[in-house]
Amino acid sequence: MTTAQPLDVQPTPLALLLLGRDADPSSERGVECPGDLPAPSDPDLVARARAAKDKLGDRVFVLGHHYQRDEVIQFADVTGDSFKLARDAAARPAAEYIVFCGVHFMAESADILTSDEQKVVLPDLAAGCSMADMASAEQVAECWDVLAEAGIAEQVVPVSYMNSSADIKAFTGRHGGTICTSSNARRALQWAFGQVDGGDGKVLFLPDQHLGRNTAVRDLGMSLDDCVVYNPHKPGGGVTADELRAAKMILWRGHCSVHGRFSLDSVEEVRARIPGVQVLVHPECKHEVVAAADHVGSTEHIIKMLEAAPAGSKWAIGTELNLVRRLANRFADQGKEIVFLDRTVCFCSTMNRIDLPHLVWALESLADGTVVNRIQVDAETEHYAKLALERMLALP
Repeated sequence: MTTAQPLDVQPTPLALLLLGRDADPSSERGVECPGDLPAPSDPDLVARARAAKDKLGDRVFVLGHHYQRDEVIQFADVTGDSFKLARDAAARPAAEYIVFCGVHFMAESADILTSDEQKVVLPDLAAGCSMADMASAEQVAECWDVLAEAGIAEQVVPVSYMNSSADIKAFTGRHGGTICTSSNARRALQWAFGQVDGGDGKVLFLPDQHLGRNTAVRDLGMSLDDCVVYNPHKPGGGVTADELRAAKMILWRGHCSVHGRFSLDSVEEVRARIPGVQVLVHPECKHEVVAAADHVGSTEHIIKMLEAAPAGSKWAIGTELNLVRRLANRFADQGKEIVFLDRTVCFCSTMNRIDLPHLVWALESLADGTVVNRIQVDAETEHYAKLALERMLALP
């Protein structure tokens, strides 16, 4: 009988990144925590967070994205979606430290919009965004070369979703484009198409294909045939020059790992299970899900619609579970039944990396005079990214 030899199995680079144990400057996924985190079981975490925040006083401003855990969101000075939070940070110039409980691209946007004197901190650098990672600066530059070879680059205006890295926002600014959110994507596309004389304008939409497609088809009345998908992992994007010339919308092959999981089966199943339910989904969902839903809107729109909903109404929500659960608890005493659209539970795994131990560590470090996990965008990238953001702010 032979003795089994131990397997020499090494974690892959991607596995290390997902665990927060390695670094990749071009990725939204970050590095391991350089300090000693308090134990998750520490019963004093809430008191420690409160004490550190009280010690810092007005010197710190804590931002909490809607998708954050309840244990973290309780310490947020303001809550909102990514762009609202970045603007809130910019509106607090007296705050020396901006602690962003969200993901990396959001903290970058806050750094771009705040003053050089303010320091933006992300409690866990491994809190990234899979969608933002689906479009690197090198890939997008190569795509632009493909558009130039097809003879259409001068007709193309880039529109990049807020959920993108600072590098992609800067690319957008350099090429005359704008940023958009899920709530103003329609206005952004209308503006972009109007930038090219003769009605021959095209849009390169980055990095979420679903928001781009849903906005073009549902809101602007285009057809699915007006859209092509550029796949950065295929030669020439997997599309021909003729297909690019014929298209109005050139969609980057990216998606949200949470919203992309909802399916038409999810919609049909919840309608059968809960008679009279209204389906309300985020526009990052697949086109067939959006087409089958009763209502579609941004995170802020979802919240406002549920606030205005009559008592006793029933809702199935297609967005991140932390928010859905929080809304269900908030409106339970009004008799509003609010459920997650899919039967399978799914949190945003990278957003959930911001937990109470990381927040306590970040706040206590700042209270002790040590700035940790600072997010800084270089001057040139900031200049062009801010240009694209300013174009969005100027949209009619």
